[in-house]
Amino acid sequence: MVHPSSGKAWKHFNSVHPYFSAESRNVHLGLCTDGFNPFGSFVTPYSCLPVILTIYNLPLRMCMRPKFMFLSMVIPGPSSRVRNIDVCLWLLIDELTQLWSSRALTYDISRKQNFLMRAALMWTINDFPAYEMLSGWSTHGKLACPYCMENNKAFMLTIRSKASFFYCHHRFLPYNHRNRKNGKDFFVDRVEKDVTPSCLFGEELHDVISEYSDIVFDLQSGKQKFPGFGFTHNWVKRSIFWELLYWKTNLLCHNLDVMHIKKNVFENIFNTITDVKGKTKDNIKARLDVALFCNRKNIELVCDESRVAKPRASFVLEKNV
Repeated sequence: MVHPSSGKAWKHFNSVHPYFSAESRNVHLGLCTDGFNPFGSFVTPYSCLPVILTIYNLPLRMCMRPKFMFLSMVIPGPSSRVRNIDVCLWLLIDELTQLWSSRALTYDISRKQNFLMRAALMWTINDFPAYEMLSGWSTHGKLACPYCMENNKAFMLTIRSKASFFYCHHRFLPYNHRNRKNGKDFFVDRVEKDVTPSCLFGEELHDVISEYSDIVFDLQSGKQKFPGFGFTHNWVKRSIFWELLYWKTNLLCHNLDVMHIKKNVFENIFNTITDVKGKTKDNIKARLDVALFCNRKNIELVCDESRVAKPRASFVLEKNV
């Protein structure tokens, strides 16, 4: 895959809307947003959200160039909008609806003629916190995964009191994979027998979200919760993107951006294997949880009368003397 047009989601969209793909000059768009503090990190926190549209009808080397990325709007702070972001996005959604239904008279300079152009929003690209604001599925707690949804097997760690997804992904392995029956090196005495869960896409997801009523946007909107939130679902709102007539036909509605994933995952792994004090994830509380859920005696804490020692793990790098 060298361009988004090579992807399954793009080809699926074109097959569902052949009249759109028949005109090569119709525009495919992507929407990106992320919060930042325009005043720097040493002043009062202020979260500002720019909303940027990028055009994919270009060669790969040009798609991400600044001159082809359009700042649609800037949503002011002082704090993150979370659910109320839909109020600010309404005008953009209205314009995208017009570009899909009514089309726009556009001049083609290469052919020296006018034509009626359509535009479609293919997906959004954002980090995990912004994923919640745009999709309507909360990315916090045990049901944080927006694909497994209520079918995931996350649990709360006893010592750290945080949601953990440890051992949740063995059901994605082939049914005869040896790690499914490994009750020693992973979760103690647990054998994975469940099959790979199915993910909801397009119209199936639209049918689920349609059962929830609209959030009333006001000063109290952040306190409104649908029944069963955090137990049977993590929906906090019905996203405004469902107002787009073609949104339910999209195979992939929301993406996580590579930059945040690479940065966060790399930093956590690097700080852990180099045992950076205060930044490693292999801390005292983590070792206590390991003793409760895993059979790894070699890294359990060693306690005596005067102190608690943390044995060096096999994955920690040593300094060359």
